[in-house]
Amino acid sequence: MGKLEVRAEGHDEEGRRGFARALLDDLTTLERMMASGMIENGVRRIGAEQEMFLVDHSGRPAPVSLKVLERLGDDRFIPEIGLFNIEFTVAPRLIGADFLQWLHTSLTEGVERVREAARGLGADVVLVGILPSIELADLSLGNLTPRARYQELNRVMSAMAGGELRTLINGTDQLQITHDNMMLEAANTSLQLHLQVGPEEAPNLYNLAQVITGPMVAVAANAPLFLHHRLWHETRIALFEQSLDIRSAPGRIRDTWQRVTFGRDWIHASVLEIYREQVARHRILLHVDVDTPSSVILAAGGIPTLPALAAHNGTIYRWNRLCYGISDGRPHLRIEHRALPAGPTVLDEVSNAAFFYGLMAGLSDTYDDVRQAFRFDDIKTNFLTAARYGLDASMRWADSDVVPVRELVLETLLPIARRGLTRVGTTEHDISRYLGIIEQRVRTGQNGARWQLDVWDRLDNSRTRTIRSQRVSRAILRAQQDEDPVHTWGLPDREMDTRWQDLYRTVGQVMTTDVFTVSPDDLVDVAASLMQWKHIRHVPVEDAAGNLVGLVSYRALLRLVAEGRHETGSSVAVRELMHAQPVTTTPQTTCLEAVDLMRRHGVGCLPVVLDNRLVGIVSERDFLGVAARLFEDEVRAAGTDGTSSEETSQ
Repeated sequence: MGKLEVRAEGHDEEGRRGFARALLDDLTTLERMMASGMIENGVRRIGAEQEMFLVDHSGRPAPVSLKVLERLGDDRFIPEIGLFNIEFTVAPRLIGADFLQWLHTSLTEGVERVREAARGLGADVVLVGILPSIELADLSLGNLTPRARYQELNRVMSAMAGGELRTLINGTDQLQITHDNMMLEAANTSLQLHLQVGPEEAPNLYNLAQVITGPMVAVAANAPLFLHHRLWHETRIALFEQSLDIRSAPGRIRDTWQRVTFGRDWIHASVLEIYREQVARHRILLHVDVDTPSSVILAAGGIPTLPALAAHNGTIYRWNRLCYGISDGRPHLRIEHRALPAGPTVLDEVSNAAFFYGLMAGLSDTYDDVRQAFRFDDIKTNFLTAARYGLDASMRWADSDVVPVRELVLETLLPIARRGLTRVGTTEHDISRYLGIIEQRVRTGQNGARWQLDVWDRLDNSRTRTIRSQRVSRAILRAQQDEDPVHTWGLPDREMDTRWQDLYRTVGQVMTTDVFTVSPDDLVDVAASLMQWKHIRHVPVEDAAGNLVGLVSYRALLRLVAEGRHETGSSVAVRELMHAQPVTTTPQTTCLEAVDLMRRHGVGCLPVVLDNRLVGIVSERDFLGVAARLFEDEVRAAGTDGTSSEETSQ
């Protein structure tokens, strides 16, 4: 389940051709192994990969993963693409009566070990699909984990995408951004479940995993916020697919396959169809050295690891991925279920796992060939609908009409999952405990996504979106400490106990993002009208590419009038009046530094930029608002006569 490392010079063409030969050899070798009965059959093992966010005391991403890994000194803990992510691998084991308790204990111990190591560095762990407080500035190459695999993937993917990866997600809010690297992937964390399957049963079981992915996502959704926008209930799905969409313009027109995909059809005869499609439809992005061909190892009586197949498979992100591996000296196949988010607690995650494994066991008894009962287009639509609406979604199940997902889970799927867990020998205690949590989550309608959105709505809307997002992250961190399932979580106070120093530390937390702008060729009258209508004193100037090229101030307009240059019918362009090199700042600049910058340059506002692109504006009014809120907080904490509440009570 670990990651294969690539050579730093992995982009040389001779090495790529050699890797392609090894990849085709691996496919032929796997086919021979399956035909000869070498692949283990009749055995059920499970495993898991737990991804998690590292955060600082204010709930912001903490890029300390390499230091945490050094403290852990355990190869079960591995880096992820972002320096604020860590992955923990749960080694596979046979399904038995207590396998859910074992999974619960294993995940808990792994998370707690990371948490203990992180706390020694002033950080902590949050289990969530997308960290609400993450900023675009966090998703820069400065936070890319310095490993050859990630650096090469980023180089190749960025080049194939033409240097721009575009994301457009419509939810309650709309988010549209263009990014120059693959770090948007680092905004996602998940719990990936593994299930070993035999070669003959694998096609139907893989298809079954596809069928249940929609209901699983609806029940487990835990990623409704990204970059301060309310998007899908499981925004990970849309974000991951779009953040790695490196198709060319002609490829988009032809609707070629994306590297993150649900798929477009069933498996019909053999799981080899998946691997063949991946070789046929996806270019090689990176490669590993293969010293001895797998066919040679097989002919000599050995068990090949199929390294080229594993490396290529690792760059194609199916929501249900088929993997080859070796356990206890026997080669095997397994389904990696990748659609579930991390969190909200380990208890919730194990409940999701119980639902997944129970459905896989129960439905395999019900459907010998799931293709006869479901239309592929329906299950794909179910998946996307679930990601967008969570427990509020409706789905088409088998030949029935469209039904609310809550009704589907309670009346149809939970009984099937219970039957499946019973069949594999799970204890009644564990079945009732973990599936009972799923039932209550559905009955209350509160999964992680719904809770986060309710917290967002409850928070004081006079705060900036940045501060509200940060407070949601802090609320998640606090709620996770008790390990109570998410359906029991209450809503925090409107003003939570975050320290004011954490709320107003950086410009990004106080800046205004709803910015009105003009272009250099607009009439000055447009800028003047904006100032009058919106009661603002500064209007940034953007060019057609979105670059900040100037700033128009109210003072400049007054000077124009005083000089008599602006008369009725005149055509003064913004470029003639704007300050072409305004003093700017970044979202990560501290508020104190920004105030000092304004004082030194004698300006009343600072455009906030990332890579010269305008992302907000901060003004004297914003800092005055911060001061007023801090003053109000102090007054509330004291009596009306200025004495403390403790003195007043005496």
